Amino acid sequence: MSTHDVTNQVPALSGHSLLATDPALEEGLRRWSSPAAYEDIAALGELAGRPEAQRAGELANVHTPVLRTHSPTGERLDEVEFHPSWHQLMDTAVAHGLTAAAWAEPQGTGAHVRRAAGFIVWSQVEAGHLCPVSMTYAAVPALRHNPTLAAAWVPKLASREYDPGLRPLAGKRGAVAGMGMTEKQGGSDVRANTTVASAAEGGPVGGGDTYRLTGHKWFMSAPMSDAFLVLAQTAAGPTCLLVPRVLDDGSRNPLALQRLKDKLGNRSNASSEVEFDGTWGVRVGDEGRGVRTIIDMVASTRLDCVLGSAATMRQALARAVHHTRHRSAFGALLVDQPLMRNVLVDLALESEAATTLALRLAHAVDEGDSDFSRLAVAVSKYWVCKRTAPMVAEALECLGGNGYVEENGLARLYREAPLNSIWEGSGNVNALDVLRAVAREPGSVEAFAREVKRGAGHSAALDHAIAGVADVGRYAAEPGAAAGARRVVERLAVTLQASLLAQHAPAEVADAFIASRIEGGHGHTFGTLEPPLVAAVSARVLDRAFPV
Repeated sequence: MSTHDVTNQVPALSGHSLLATDPALEEGLRRWSSPAAYEDIAALGELAGRPEAQRAGELANVHTPVLRTHSPTGERLDEVEFHPSWHQLMDTAVAHGLTAAAWAEPQGTGAHVRRAAGFIVWSQVEAGHLCPVSMTYAAVPALRHNPTLAAAWVPKLASREYDPGLRPLAGKRGAVAGMGMTEKQGGSDVRANTTVASAAEGGPVGGGDTYRLTGHKWFMSAPMSDAFLVLAQTAAGPTCLLVPRVLDDGSRNPLALQRLKDKLGNRSNASSEVEFDGTWGVRVGDEGRGVRTIIDMVASTRLDCVLGSAATMRQALARAVHHTRHRSAFGALLVDQPLMRNVLVDLALESEAATTLALRLAHAVDEGDSDFSRLAVAVSKYWVCKRTAPMVAEALECLGGNGYVEENGLARLYREAPLNSIWEGSGNVNALDVLRAVAREPGSVEAFAREVKRGAGHSAALDHAIAGVADVGRYAAEPGAAAGARRVVERLAVTLQASLLAQHAPAEVADAFIASRIEGGHGHTFGTLEPPLVAAVSARVLDRAFPV
């Protein structure tokens, strides 16, 4: 006997290409990359939309990593066991060149934009495994400070073969890198680190000057990586070292995993606490210049924070639009109800602005435009990551109670949303970094200003905002500027996004973004666009947001 018929429920969101249904991403990939790169990511987009891929993402978060500190007979193991779905996800990411392959590809091919688009696509399947993917990508600029190490490690980090398991580098087809920077007492203040590195000649690890480390790290993600970039104190100050898990002679490097963090989100990814006791490392860069050595690495991981947050926004938007197109309430489809259309259009504007900005940052890496990247990455990392949590919350609300249920995908996105705003420097750290860049590196301000000026002439309001970029240097020099850093960064970020949309997005998207974000036609929450604007643009914006 049946108690009721099941009606008005939303079909599963699967069987679609995550590239072909995202016009902003697709257009940016075509604009700043190559036809071959497009074909690569198109294949990944099809794979990402399959139910099998989505199931792997679910399983990797249900069956979380397990720490094995000792063998049954009492020997130290210090290994983390992952569910097979984790390895499946990693294998796909590596095979599609999302780790360090872009650094090994010829200039002029848009390799970093290719990778960025792939990162956005594949992160929507499952975000946690993109942590070691990101760290592997970011390790290359730091390793280049030691040409001998780079020659040995970069080809394995850039490999498209995933080869898990702890073995000497020489016997591996591919490698993955991690990082260990923060400590209990310091957090983002890495100059307060207490881990010590003492010079020790003749160690069982090659590639340069060797040291032995004593100390700890409070957060060291992906502890099954083949090597880690670590900051430790030498007599000259903070110094960057490469710490392999397995030494050249096949023995394990002394590295004791104490426990795994019980995190709010990102649960598929193991984040460990670790202790060093005579652990071998090889110096990367000059003694006492460790912070300088990792600057380029931090720029790369911050770029990936922007990419990951843009991906989270995009997936939240797609799920909200899909749900409202299939769910009826009060006599009409949700997507046809005026206030819901206001919310969805607003979310779509935010998502497209984040995606376009993220790909522009990757394009700057392809161009070698370090002046623009220095300021724009810090600005974008602050803003896009900060906007993700409230946007995902609003998208979740579009599903009502169904959005709060694990099986519908939004709950995992909601737990993931705050992470990138914390990783690689919280909001305050990034905002203050922007002020430092403005004060100390005028070339970065000039490059930023040149970029936003490319959108000039679209509207008087945008022209006024662009003109205001020139004032940022004067403000940064004022006493007490630090207290207002967030407002400065917000203005810079929104102006850059508006300029990019004016250059590259359809008129209805650019006009609506500028009217709401630059001209002030917006309230304090999503869904507060001016009603005449919504009526004028909603059909085209929503069709673009997630094509049927």
